[in-house]
Amino acid sequence: MRTHEQKKTRPLGAREPSTPSARALPPLMTIAAALRKTTEFLARELVAPTAHPPVWTDFEWRIARAAAAMHGVSPLLRARLRWAGPESWRQFLGEQREHAVGRHLQIVRLLATIDSEARGRGIPLVALKGAALYARSLYAAGERPMGDIDLLVAPNAVEATAQLLASSGYAIDYTHLRHQVFRPANSTIPPAGRLGEHVDNPIKVEVHTRIAERLPVLGTDITPLIFPGSAQAGLNEYPSAASLMMHLLLHAAGNMRTRALRLIQLHDIALLAAQLRQDDWEELLTARPEDRGPWWAFAPMMLTARYYPGVIPPGVLAQLRTQCPTLLRKHTHRQGLVGVSWSNILIEAFPGVEWSRTPGEALRFMRSRIWPSRDALRELNEGAALIPDVSAVPWYGLSHGKRILRWMFTRPPRVQTLLIVRAALSQPH
Repeated sequence: MRTHEQKKTRPLGAREPSTPSARALPPLMTIAAALRKTTEFLARELVAPTAHPPVWTDFEWRIARAAAAMHGVSPLLRARLRWAGPESWRQFLGEQREHAVGRHLQIVRLLATIDSEARGRGIPLVALKGAALYARSLYAAGERPMGDIDLLVAPNAVEATAQLLASSGYAIDYTHLRHQVFRPANSTIPPAGRLGEHVDNPIKVEVHTRIAERLPVLGTDITPLIFPGSAQAGLNEYPSAASLMMHLLLHAAGNMRTRALRLIQLHDIALLAAQLRQDDWEELLTARPEDRGPWWAFAPMMLTARYYPGVIPPGVLAQLRTQCPTLLRKHTHRQGLVGVSWSNILIEAFPGVEWSRTPGEALRFMRSRIWPSRDALRELNEGAALIPDVSAVPWYGLSHGKRILRWMFTRPPRVQTLLIVRAALSQPH
């Protein structure tokens, strides 16, 4: 299901290879083990690069390409790794870096156009997440891939923003519960088989009126903390570094809940954390979105601290821990990156139930999975139609009843993860 949380981090899919030998995938558990092995290794190398390459089979090197692409870290690995690896690996990282730089330059130009148009039309906008991190010079050009541009606008400015984008050659693609997605009017769907970044993929613009996540069924909204009280016409920054951190943490929390986290998100949090001062941390810890503390912040913060030792002050973790619900806190201490990310290839019956704050909320979440509403089923079908080459894996074509039986008793593979694995395995050596 392409939920609000998932769409941000959905990796590019690929068409099922046409040759019989290419279609003969290894057993699912073999793929799962390789994803775990390569994801964890690359995560460690990103933080503390070593001098020697891993001893992997050709299959594992291919899965490593899938892991790097789905976690959005290929350009960073190209810059940070101290070892070379096979020629096919080096070529893949080099190409990803080139594509990411090319897309970055396009995004910079588009943001400048949006800013100029918004100033002229008197529309205040906030450029979210990746654009804000680049504005703070946390990344060099192309180091952090951006799948799209995210903008936060006031509800009464949605129509004016749509007209602004139309003047820049954009048309509405689809409408979600809390945002609208625009794409270049004359763009086409990218061809199947592309792995990771590509300079020719259309750059979408997502227009949000709320910053919220369902954790797991109740919405957590931090919009008042994100939109500046004195916003000016044009592109605005977050009100503070702490508000940017709160957004990164809430978005990571939503993706952890749906098992759609990416390593690049932990890297974002770690880089920004290194810049925060004591007063920034105090602002984060004392924030009261919806009249309660940021109970959802401990899990992504703790996971970041696990992979980036020393970057999060121990006192911050200790205070956030006290606000975290007991079940989630216990689960957080046991989980690693793979289990809550796209590298987790197995569909779970009740993914993210540990985010429930009460037994009643847990039951409500489980009921929503077994007996989804008509709106939820419509959203599922609409989201499935947006996944490139979704028909290559006959999952969304099943009735919901059959899907329930499969994810309760057989642990089938996730469509998006399986598609990117197929794309990696179908690439030339």
